[in-house]
Amino acid sequence: MQLEKIEELQQIRRTIEQGGGADKIKKQHESGKKTARERLAMLFDEGSFVEIDAFVKHRCNEFNMPKTEAPGEGVVTGYGTVDGRLVYAYAQDFTVIGGSLGEMQA
Repeated sequence: MQLEKIEELQQIRRTIEQGGGADKIKKQHESGKKTARERLAMLFDEGSFVEIDAFVKHRCNEFNMPKTEAPGEGVVTGYGTVDGRLVYAYAQDFTVIGGSLGEMQA
């Protein structure tokens, strides 16, 4: 039972890490841009970045948002080290609702 829950959370996490989905990631790459997670990976020392609030969900009831999935509310936040120093950072994920900053991440 607990292993099933862990696997379920890991699957949700993998889906969240895909942001707005493969098509939007492809569009970013075709435009010569990187995703938010790719940009953060370039900034931080290898393997040091710890994402926080990845499971956050928006509470907006306007603009047809109740029907819209927005993993992480369009922002990737976390901390890690840069040249061995602790740094906190965020990057707007343009594959998720254009990288709009939502209530939870603000």
